[in-house]
Amino acid sequence: MMLDHGGNLDLACRLFGGRPDDWIDLSTGINRQPYPVGELQQRSWTALPSRTEIERLHEAARSAYGTGAPVLALAGAQAAIQSLPRLAPPGHARILAPTYNEYAPTLQSQGWRVEEVRELDALSGADLAVIVNPNNPDGRQHDRTSLLTLSSRVGRLVIDESFADAAPDSSLAPAAGGPGVLVLRSFGKFYGLAGLRLGFVLGGEADIAALAAIAGPWPVSGVAIEIGRRALLDRAWAEATRTRLAREALRLDHAARGAGWGLVGGTPLFRLYETGDAVAAQERLARAKIWSRIFGSKPGWLRLGLPGDEIEWTRVAAALSAR
Repeated sequence: MMLDHGGNLDLACRLFGGRPDDWIDLSTGINRQPYPVGELQQRSWTALPSRTEIERLHEAARSAYGTGAPVLALAGAQAAIQSLPRLAPPGHARILAPTYNEYAPTLQSQGWRVEEVRELDALSGADLAVIVNPNNPDGRQHDRTSLLTLSSRVGRLVIDESFADAAPDSSLAPAAGGPGVLVLRSFGKFYGLAGLRLGFVLGGEADIAALAAIAGPWPVSGVAIEIGRRALLDRAWAEATRTRLAREALRLDHAARGAGWGLVGGTPLFRLYETGDAVAAQERLARAKIWSRIFGSKPGWLRLGLPGDEIEWTRVAAALSAR
């Protein structure tokens, strides 16, 4: 069964009408002002990626993330999640919850005993501990010192930093490379190119080698290599985007307050609000062809990504002010 991650515009169209192009999809937290791809070399489409090209992408990732650790490019952070259960014999996994909903079923499907806990210290003693930092969907963050301390108390520590590009101060990437610590990074969210399917794992040599063996040859496409390297090395674009996202996150918070919603948390790429009735709030936005994310376990929570341009901002503001 496919889990809900947002982005399911087919459901939105089925329930509320219209075509996908009619909708503003704010359900995923993907940057709606994507990196400008530009022209691509023909060989990116026609040739198998060489080891040299892949290593250049790895070097760009190390540079962007401020680390000297071994790196592996994969088809999105999700590809790394799918491989994690195979790094060690099944044991006891603990996940800091509530969080991204793929970890528990993926581990359970490979025989792991999974326990969801609410506090960082409760992860101690696990064979595998998982923390999403910043957390999805509430944006909760943990500092590097706390994470490094925890790493000595678990068998293997996985830090999912899929939303860290927009707020990198607490990233563990600069300290990655030690045994038993894996840092996952998503490319598509911050750079707005989720369809490219690109992500990275940073970690110790043994774990990265094991994951590379699981992934097999050519784990990412030539197009992903060319675009990914170009974007990761463009520091000016990244800094300007962080500044814009931080400013516009506050703008969305202001509009949500006007609708009577309270901020629960979030990151510069998405905001989580307490609406009182998330189903009603989602339907209110959907009538204006704006798609959002709700959570069955939290009946008041609604998550919104940031609009991409002034036309979208105008539509969102009108929907939030409508009664």
